[in-house]
Amino acid sequence: MLTGPAGRLAVLALALFTSACAALDPEAKSDSARMLVGAGTPVPVAAETLAVATQRGDAADDPEIWVDPRDSSRVVIFGTDKQAGLYTYDLTGKPTGFYPDGKLNNVDLRPGLETPQGQRVLVGASDRGRMGAAFYLMDPATLKLTPFGLAGLDLTEPYGFCMGRRGPAFIAIINGTDGQVRQLRVSVGADGGLVASEERRFTVGSQTEGCVVDDETGRLYIGEEATGIWRYDLDPASSAPRVLIARAPSEQLKPDVEGLTLLREPGKTWLIASSQGDSAFAVWRVEGAEPVYRGRFSAVSANGVDGVTGTDGVAASGGPVGPYSAGLVVMQDDVDDAGEVVTTNRVKQNFKLVDWRHVKSALKLDGPDAP
Repeated sequence: MLTGPAGRLAVLALALFTSACAALDPEAKSDSARMLVGAGTPVPVAAETLAVATQRGDAADDPEIWVDPRDSSRVVIFGTDKQAGLYTYDLTGKPTGFYPDGKLNNVDLRPGLETPQGQRVLVGASDRGRMGAAFYLMDPATLKLTPFGLAGLDLTEPYGFCMGRRGPAFIAIINGTDGQVRQLRVSVGADGGLVASEERRFTVGSQTEGCVVDDETGRLYIGEEATGIWRYDLDPASSAPRVLIARAPSEQLKPDVEGLTLLREPGKTWLIASSQGDSAFAVWRVEGAEPVYRGRFSAVSANGVDGVTGTDGVAASGGPVGPYSAGLVVMQDDVDDAGEVVTTNRVKQNFKLVDWRHVKSALKLDGPDAP
């Protein structure tokens, strides 16, 4: 054992090494490029959730929205704390539940899963701690969430996650930080437990995260963070080539490309993508054969709530969602305080709520598509 000056130097060196390792922790760094105001057309923030409780930087990540089809005032907003687990919130932003399952990164859901206990909402999340995808069942009557099971995966790091329906089949897509993708078919076993079987695997190219499935068209959209948005056929038997529908960097997207979501209206389907590099959200119409770009918006301070920077995960639901008569958009904000010092280590993060009517008005989405 070293003593005297040599010992003190060794202790100091160890402390500096430990400090440096902590400083290099990628989860303690914000993904935002220190943006204060987004570069898109301004749209006011309507409300916000309570900040996630993790006492480390870069914790809130991805939201999802469930609306009771029989009563649009019954709404659950899901939000991941990628250091600790999964939150549920009501429309006032108040937490209604917390599930401490560790490093859950992205979340998605599909209703209508038949179980021995009746129909349940299937909720899933990429799980970076247990190296797989964690699944839950939500009782639509009580809104209680219960664990359903874990699907282990051979990904370097499970990162992005989305779900879809292909006919009666429930599909889960999980992608990794190395661009690898696993597509699973999820069902209920004879014992009522989770059955998850891989139906295809492929690689996007480089780091991916955001993805979303259009159940009506059978399309899968995946964001390759430094490259753009790819469109795939959800059917594993399809031989159709993938299509790059939006490049990054471009006027539409400034890397990283992060969250992807769909909002459906009568006769129209909108794809919304997080353009993290300039804190904006790009919007396309995608129900037709080819996407039609319609502009970009940024969520700015209003109603006593600070605006959105960082723009990681995003979720949307069209039609009545509580007081939001046309629809609701929810996105991650990496600085939950208008007065917080702008650094790369963001302590408070949460999710912001935006009225879809304001987006439509700002981008003139009810007008004709651009030629």
